[in-house]
Amino acid sequence: MIFDWFITALAVTGPTYLWLLSGVVARRLDWVDDQLVMWASQFSFRLGMPLVLFYGASRVDYSTLLQARYLLAGVTATLLVAVLASFWARLRGFERGEAGQFVQGSFRSNLGIVGIALCANAYGDDGLALAALPVAVMTILYNIIAVIVLERSHGGSRGVAGILRGVLGNPLIIGIALGILVSVLGLELPTLVQRGVSYSSSLILPMALVTIGASLSLKVLRESGRITIDTLYWRHLISPLTGVGIGIAWGVFGAEMGVLFLLLSSPIANASFVMVVAVGGNGGLAANLIVLSTLVSGVTTTLGFALLNALGLV
Repeated sequence: MIFDWFITALAVTGPTYLWLLSGVVARRLDWVDDQLVMWASQFSFRLGMPLVLFYGASRVDYSTLLQARYLLAGVTATLLVAVLASFWARLRGFERGEAGQFVQGSFRSNLGIVGIALCANAYGDDGLALAALPVAVMTILYNIIAVIVLERSHGGSRGVAGILRGVLGNPLIIGIALGILVSVLGLELPTLVQRGVSYSSSLILPMALVTIGASLSLKVLRESGRITIDTLYWRHLISPLTGVGIGIAWGVFGAEMGVLFLLLSSPIANASFVMVVAVGGNGGLAANLIVLSTLVSGVTTTLGFALLNALGLV
């Protein structure tokens, strides 16, 4: 029975992490270079993933927004983890700049690519539709919290206008916003467009995952330290458990619980590296956290989903 639960969970998480691993292998064999990785990353971020998220967002019924308890659970968990992680960083005596990276790594998951891929693999197009709303809201929330935390920890001065420009200019958010508009206006996408986007998502998601794998540098694994262990603990244990706990308390079960868990248990977002470097932070530490988090999440997400399946929560 336990083996069956594990195999079921592995069927959900396995393909996603195999694509990530294939990217690592391709880079090690010199099948891809920096230029190709950069192009593929930009394509995924600026066109591919926004298209996938647009399609998912266009299929959501937003009249039930306030009743989307799994979304509210995700938002609440994110805010709670960010606050508690800030207190933990102070309690542990982390250096100010490192504290900002720890807090960001604790709450910020790669829900826009890895999370979406996991949800699509678990529930198909229905998973994309369910994930679109929390990805939209939580991507905005992630950016706002990250800017505030990193600017404070690195002595920056980016104001409200800068935060708004960063959020409104995010291609993922633009794609989601257009999908929401289509849904709210009651527009019906032509069948050709629906089939085309649905088919494209089966190509775009693997490419995005391979790109992430190819961009990881395993050399940073030697730089692991106290803050790294703490960040991984919070990202892959505290954050998912908080979301699941809140979800259970609010009556979230089935596919919605599955989507909530898969989004919150995803590895640290690659965008965290860009934001750390932008404020003059420790880019090596940021890369180290992303690499380790990506490796660890393959195990923790699989085991976590298996446990939720065994408990009848997903």
